[in-house]
Amino acid sequence: MSAEAELDLLVIGAGACGLAAAIAAHDAGATVAIVEKRDRPGGNSSLSTGSIPGAGSKYQKAGGVADSPERMVADLMRTAGPHEAEDLTRLIAEESAALCEWLIDDLGARMEFISAYKHIGHSVERLHAPKSRRGQDLVDDLLRFVAEREIPLALGQAAERLIAEGGAVTGAVVAGEEIRARAVLLATNGFAADRGLVARFCPEIAPATYYGAPGSTGEAVLWGEELGAQLANMGAYQGYAAVAVPQGQLLSWTTIEKGGILVARDGQRFGDESRGYSGFAPAVMAQGEVAWAIYDARIHAIAEAEEEYAEMAAMGAVTWADTLEGLAEATGLCAACLAPSVTDYNRAAAGASPDRFGRRDFGLAPLVPPYGAVKVQPGLFHTQGGLLVDRDARVRRRGGGVVPGLYAGGGAAAGISGREGASGYASGNGLVTALVLGRRAGLAAASAAVQPA
Repeated sequence: MSAEAELDLLVIGAGACGLAAAIAAHDAGATVAIVEKRDRPGGNSSLSTGSIPGAGSKYQKAGGVADSPERMVADLMRTAGPHEAEDLTRLIAEESAALCEWLIDDLGARMEFISAYKHIGHSVERLHAPKSRRGQDLVDDLLRFVAEREIPLALGQAAERLIAEGGAVTGAVVAGEEIRARAVLLATNGFAADRGLVARFCPEIAPATYYGAPGSTGEAVLWGEELGAQLANMGAYQGYAAVAVPQGQLLSWTTIEKGGILVARDGQRFGDESRGYSGFAPAVMAQGEVAWAIYDARIHAIAEAEEEYAEMAAMGAVTWADTLEGLAEATGLCAACLAPSVTDYNRAAAGASPDRFGRRDFGLAPLVPPYGAVKVQPGLFHTQGGLLVDRDARVRRRGGGVVPGLYAGGGAAAGISGREGASGYASGNGLVTALVLGRRAGLAAASAAVQPA
């Protein structure tokens, strides 16, 4: 791409947000190109499960599930609590079903409605995901759609700064070269890979290991601040309570939702695991460097249908024993503490007594032998704060108005997972927001490009 070339939309970042934006803009008649600083596209979208909530989609209805955007809004707000981008929560819910249908029917993404579980934050089954439960499959589909349209995609080309003239963004300097565009979309993800920014905005999770994409280094936040953009929900993030050690793969939270628990090195539980894989992450970090997930063979059989879990298990991550005493011996946990802890939990699951930590959803528990255990540690996956945007993903200025020519989505934009902390994250929040805002940005940029001057 030459310095003289003028695009209707320059997309910076080749994750789900950027790819969706480019496809939508192209199909609406705009000229568009994508630049990505890493040698591989996908970012955090590739590392996700590819799960997208779609309230009221045709697939959900065919599965016999009654749902609505209003119910999804209520679920998301109950999980997130008050925050600084609540108008986006309604937008995301209203657009979620159409997004899933666009991906599957219009584009041909290899996704399906998931009826086997609801996951965190959702009162009904509404997630849609690749059969593999791997975000990489969705990214591969989006890349295929980009290639079919012959949309330029330049890898290993870092955007160094935005070009702003008269307060309006008119392009970017990419790998030392100016690229002029009528609009620029920041789809660069968040700032979780920048330790300084994490310590500044999300200090409680700053010591945790980062397991997300290495390209999430916060350029959007820094560039936005320079242009007077409004930041929002900067203290919110998605953590994960159970990353298998040393395998480095996520322990499927299905193991916990279906009745598993987490115990500390001393074999004792330390909180209500039903707070979710993100919300429970700070509790895991607070109790020590590692913990152990405990569940049984019935739960293992359900989780094994998920490819990533099956791979993790095949790598030897799960330790098995026929008794709790044997499990303690095999894992190095305190036998005198583990057995009473599980027994106490099983009594609560059977309804014999209240759970000491307030858990009410026990899945298949009480747990029965044989028992499985996986050594885990908490991690930071991505930040949820960023540039505040309007319904068309245009970046808002501090004090009112928008930054002309500048759009943001994905981790670059403020999310809908609460004002701070990890407990406001509902399953699929990051990906559905990325895709909705990416698609909206692409359509809005295309529409603006064809408007009379």
